[in-house]
Amino acid sequence: MQISREITKQVGLLINRRGGITAVIVGEKGGIEIPQLTTERVGRARFRGIRFVHTHLNGELLSKEDLNDLAMLQLDLVACLVEGRAGLDETIHIGHLMPDVKKGRLWEFIGPIDIHELNVDFVEFITTLENEFVKTRGKYYTINTQGGCVLVCVVPPGADKNLDDHISELKDLCYSSGISVLDVVIQKPKTLHPKYLIGKGKLEQIVMKTQQLGADILVFDEELTPGQIRNISSITDLKVIDRNQVILDIFAQRAKTNEAKIQVELAQLNYILPRLAEKNTAFSRLTGGIGARGPGETKLEVDKRRIRDKISFLEKRLKEIRKVRDKTREKRRGSNIPVISIVGYTNSGKSTLLNLLTKSRVEIENRPFSTLSPTTRLVKYPERKNMIITDTVGFIKGLPNVLLKAFVATLEELEDADILLHLVDISSPDFEERIDIVTNIIGLLGLEDKKVIMVFNKIDKMGKAALCNIEARYNAISISCLKKIGIDRLMETIEKHIQIKDRLSQQIGDKDY
Repeated sequence: MQISREITKQVGLLINRRGGITAVIVGEKGGIEIPQLTTERVGRARFRGIRFVHTHLNGELLSKEDLNDLAMLQLDLVACLVEGRAGLDETIHIGHLMPDVKKGRLWEFIGPIDIHELNVDFVEFITTLENEFVKTRGKYYTINTQGGCVLVCVVPPGADKNLDDHISELKDLCYSSGISVLDVVIQKPKTLHPKYLIGKGKLEQIVMKTQQLGADILVFDEELTPGQIRNISSITDLKVIDRNQVILDIFAQRAKTNEAKIQVELAQLNYILPRLAEKNTAFSRLTGGIGARGPGETKLEVDKRRIRDKISFLEKRLKEIRKVRDKTREKRRGSNIPVISIVGYTNSGKSTLLNLLTKSRVEIENRPFSTLSPTTRLVKYPERKNMIITDTVGFIKGLPNVLLKAFVATLEELEDADILLHLVDISSPDFEERIDIVTNIIGLLGLEDKKVIMVFNKIDKMGKAALCNIEARYNAISISCLKKIGIDRLMETIEKHIQIKDRLSQQIGDKDY
């Protein structure tokens, strides 16, 4: 404190748990800034292992900035020394994080008290506090998760979002990716912040909440620019991802076949390439070879070139796989066996329906994107009539173009289809919007001339009166894959359309003859 008075500037110490001083910081008279810390957190329920003790020259206690540093950096504690009356004694004011979010406070205080009266066993105190955090935060986690997240749902000015359905879908995506959702924050900014998407003050509040809940990840529903990801990460000390990255992660986990794995890797590389940092001190070294003129390539340029080379290599591999697939499809066309393709919004029950119609055992899960690769089965029903039924990857609102392009091989199966079964989860509150999304994608693929049979699934969750009206409006067939209701009626409808197609083909053939 004496040094601080002499130089009229705040002085701070960063102290580790062994009592060693890791840094001495000199600020200004009215404030002090903690430099970037390299110490890694032990875990989601652990503190950083660093306490920050500094001086205040104007008699003020811990400030809002001090408490923000405590929460944002997850310090063990933060303390300020304040000059006593007439300069005779020193007073200390200590703040630490609170483990129980239900109490409505992010932090708790010790003091202010005379520094000579402070009698706290720091190691015992911080160990007990951390154990409380472990116990409290553990309640928010489910088993077998990759971590906990706080969802940040941003409603842009003028946007019309069905928030309940939107949040529910984002939660399902996180669950499918293996992330526990600990809390949801809805923000309706007047304007979107170019650096942080939302205001910095609001972002600080969100980060404080993540610290109290023990969240490792911030998930934004809006697509983040590379700069926004970098800026948010720099002040939060958290992993920051957007909805597209969650979908990419799900695809990476689900990919099983060589084709699916290649498609996922292509999507990831195409997504990463424009997001490589434009400036990074780690990329400042030159890598010019012997005899090279000029400075050579920077590390960043080398990384970008390697990614482009890998993309080119994977695209060639994918073309080879498609050639094999084309031969299989050509044989299928020659056999004159009708092809039925199941399409629909993700998690509408497509794989379950495939299993019912073909008596197969395709893996099914009640979560988005459980099927990534096209699944094809031959079925004889009911009068030994052969037909091929295929299941495709589910569609979703706002599917990134990079993913849609990467999975074009899966969607190419639809070109050979004689009939598209558009499966709809009729129990979903936004089923009409989902119908429009799938219909629009079918149009984008140039398949609007295909025969489409609208099939409403999960009717066991609907009232009969409402169902009859909706069914009539869409000229749909209603089924329940779970209760095995309406399957025979669906197959009769499929066979009826196949017979009509066969008769038309025969008439065309007779005319040609």
